[in-house]
Amino acid sequence: MSSARGLSPGQAAVGATRVAFLMAGVAMATWASLVPFAKARLSIEEGVLGALLLCLGIGSIVAMPLSGTWAARFGCRRVMTLATLVICVTLPLLSRVSTVPWLALVLLIFGAAVGVLDCAMNIQAVTLERATGRTMMSGFHGLFSLGGVLGAGGMSGLLSFGVNPWEASLVVATVLALLLLRVWPHFLPKQSSLEGRGGPLFAWPRGVVLSIGVVCFILFLVEGSVLDWSGVFLADVGGMASSVAGLGYAAFAAAMTIGRLTGDRLVGWAGAKTVVVGGALLAALGLAMTTFVASWPLAWLGYAVVGAGCANIVPVLFSWAGQQNEMPESLAVPAITTMGYAGVLMGPAVIGFVAHGTSLTVAWLVLVAALVGVALAAYRWRPIGYISALR
Repeated sequence: MSSARGLSPGQAAVGATRVAFLMAGVAMATWASLVPFAKARLSIEEGVLGALLLCLGIGSIVAMPLSGTWAARFGCRRVMTLATLVICVTLPLLSRVSTVPWLALVLLIFGAAVGVLDCAMNIQAVTLERATGRTMMSGFHGLFSLGGVLGAGGMSGLLSFGVNPWEASLVVATVLALLLLRVWPHFLPKQSSLEGRGGPLFAWPRGVVLSIGVVCFILFLVEGSVLDWSGVFLADVGGMASSVAGLGYAAFAAAMTIGRLTGDRLVGWAGAKTVVVGGALLAALGLAMTTFVASWPLAWLGYAVVGAGCANIVPVLFSWAGQQNEMPESLAVPAITTMGYAGVLMGPAVIGFVAHGTSLTVAWLVLVAALVGVALAAYRWRPIGYISALR
């Protein structure tokens, strides 16, 4: 693998991995910007739209368990390149298809491609961390968050200048394709450390991987709940105007992005275990603030605290998945990623179910309790298979 502009192969691979995370974030944010146009184009109600949105998650969850085996057999380079090309093709189609069945099909394919790219780039990130001995996972995930900001901002800018959704999505797809053309040679080829370790196409998580997956599920459940319910909570419970209630999630996302971009230094200074325990407690404190304070500035601050607390927990979990020795990372990473995505999908439904039976405040307090549980479990965690990960 040749270097570029004087970079060593390892440095080029790290840079390419950062671009992969950035591209994944841009792709997801671009689709989010297209959702209102899809609803209007198809003239569908919220219930049908919700079912369509579920197709994206189904595609991801079905493809994720397979991606690790594909990465082991064919290398991250081929898997990540193919997945990104599929994303580039399907993004414009998502702005064009005009029937519900076709949109459902394209969303399934798009979701599968995003899920495969997500798993493969995390496997590559784990491999690079182990090979270099450097803590880089928070920075990688920070680029995903930054990609979300750039994707949403770019689409909003194009649309505000009168560019139609088809043309805007073509612009984004073209940019992604050009980025891929620049970095794909520096994605990792088939690694000897993964050869023969792919095993079956799917393996249930076990031991420490299951423990990591459960924590990942809770963190993604919290993130999905904040995404879908924070505005509703601030409007219905906090009495905030609907026009500004969405700024709670904006504060959450901004704090998470900043936290991840600076997280590698934090993990190196405080230690991974401290980041998990402290981050979970900080996130619980932030959710408690949003639940009990009446002032909207403090509520926004609370969501920022949640984002800062959650920012580096999931990256640390992926690093731990690469350090455990009970399952190969080609199976462990897809397993915990799938459990995490299940949390994103189930989070809104769980909150809605609890709120229906009790109240939205009680539902929020359930999340607070879950985060405190994560902190207590991580504090006492002594899973088999770790040597230095839980320092």
